This record gives sequence, structure tokens and C-alpha cells, in this order.
Amino acid sequence: MPAPDAAARTDLFPPIDPYGTGFLRLDDRHAMYWEQSGNPRGVPVVFLHGGPGAGATPSHRRFFDPYHYRIVVFDQRGAGRSTPHGEIAANTTPILVDDIERLRVHLGIERWHVFGGSWGSTLALAYAQAHPARVRSLGLRGIFLGRPSEIDWFLYGIGHVFPEAWRNFAGFVPEAERGDLLDAYWRRLIDPDPAVHLPAARAWSAFEGSCSTLLPSPETVQAFSEDRMALGLARIEAHYFRNALFLPPDALLDGVAKIRGIPATIVQGRYDMVCPIVTADLLAKAWPEARYVVVPDAGHSAMEPGIRAQLVAAMERAKRLG
Repeated sequence: MPAPDAAARTDLFPPIDPYGTGFLRLDDRHAMYWEQSGNPRGVPVVFLHGGPGAGATPSHRRFFDPYHYRIVVFDQRGAGRSTPHGEIAANTTPILVDDIERLRVHLGIERWHVFGGSWGSTLALAYAQAHPARVRSLGLRGIFLGRPSEIDWFLYGIGHVFPEAWRNFAGFVPEAERGDLLDAYWRRLIDPDPAVHLPAARAWSAFEGSCSTLLPSPETVQAFSEDRMALGLARIEAHYFRNALFLPPDALLDGVAKIRGIPATIVQGRYDMVCPIVTADLLAKAWPEARYVVVPDAGHSAMEPGIRAQLVAAMERAKRLG
């Protein structure tokens, strides 16, 4: 069936269902959910979700032309439909990079486009730098490099722009513990009692959802506050934040030399408060070969209209790369 003309497309493609799903056994503890949709004989593209720990959703298939692309979506270990949910043991950035490569081999894919936003941009950069020969192109959004200043901004700095949301976030823990919000939340998030860890997870995740869009979005906050999403996101994010993303300082910036030859697009919302533009700007300066697109009327969420349009446009241009 011929593909419709999508040269000027500016929004998501229609919803589609997967044509194949499965679980990849990673070790004696973890099993990773994966799915494929679109064209089984198309050009492979893999979607890396955010968080870490957020999981993928059906809307994530819609950034890609299903007539052209073989769309691979999966939930990183501990996230979404992968099991066990919220598991932090044997969960580090190098391990997740290995998981992506195992999935590529499992699906019999030689090379693929790699697409990720927020934490997904972090993981996409780490994967591309480890396996550059396997990457056709990179589509990156809402850049997060995991530097201490970025983590400190998330925990405290956002309060300068979203004071109401931050008061709710900080106010969840006793005043005496607010000098180290990460530790205060961490102790609650790893408590085995759901009566302890679930309220903490909801408070953490609702805070992130409240700050993710340029304009208020109750639907975003509600989705972030759902128990399963909240627990995976909050617990795994806190785990990674406490461990500096399990990466050496500035590793992803230092590794840009390994991927200069890979076509790349960086899409960044001007008013992104979760992953402020200063980080994307830093990456763009270190990587002048990459196409850098600043969306003037957007925050962090991939689902904001201007961000959606630029991400779809990036994957439409990538069709020319094969």
C-alpha cells in the first residue's frame, strides 16, 4: 500500500496497534516488554521513553509514519509493563544501553533510527556513543545530561518558576528534611509498605507533571499521578539521581566526538522547566553538526503542539537517510 504524502506533516500520525509484542528475559529478575508497529518491512526506529522509569504509551508510536517505519517501542527495565515494576536492582545506565542492544539483536535489526526525549535523550546519547555503527540517526528532545546542576534544578530551582507545585512537593516531607529532598523522598520510595511509598511517589510524579507543560495541563498531572506510572517514575528517577546517572561526570558531552557523523536533530522547548534550555544549548555548541531547533512557545512535554510538529518533521526528514 503506498504511503500518503506526509512531506508537510505537522502533527502526530493516527493511532495504530502493534503487530507484535513480547517480553525479553534480561536476567533472573528482569523481563522487558517490547512491541512493534507500523511496516514490518520498513526502516527500523526505536523509541526511548523518559523518566527514567516513566514507561511508554500508545501515543509514542504516533511520531513515525507507519507506512515507512518499523516502529519499536519498549519499556526499560523496571518501567511500564516490564517486570518487576519499579525494580532498581541491576538497573543502571550501562545496563540499559546493553538492554537496547540485546533488543536490536533479538529483533534481527542491523541499524535503526534512535528517538528519545528527556531521559530518553540521555539514554539515546549513551547508546549511540557505545554503538555508533548501529545508529542511522538521532532524534532528541528536552535534553538531559544528568549533571549535578540539572538534578539540583529539578529538586529546588523549579520552585522559582512553579512555586505552588514546589511547595506541594517539598511540603510532602517534614520541614526538617527539606534540606535534602532527594534523600527524604528516597527513604520513603524504597519503603516496602505501599502506604508509605505510594503517597511519596504520587507527590514526586505530580510535581514533575505539573511543571512539564508551558500552560497548565490537568490531564498531564493526572497521568503522572496514576499509581503505576508514579511509582516507576519516582522510585527509578530517585535511584538514578542519587547515583549521578551511573555515568562519569560530563561523559555524554565528552563522548560527542564519537557520534559527530550521525545525523541528529535536537528539539528543545524555550520554556522547558524540567530540562532547561541551557543544557540543550550546551550540547548544541559541542555538536555543531546537529540540527538544533528551539520551539519558542513550548515547555518540556513532547505532546505540546510545537514540540510534536518538530519531532514529526525530524522523522520525516530522516526518511531520506534510509
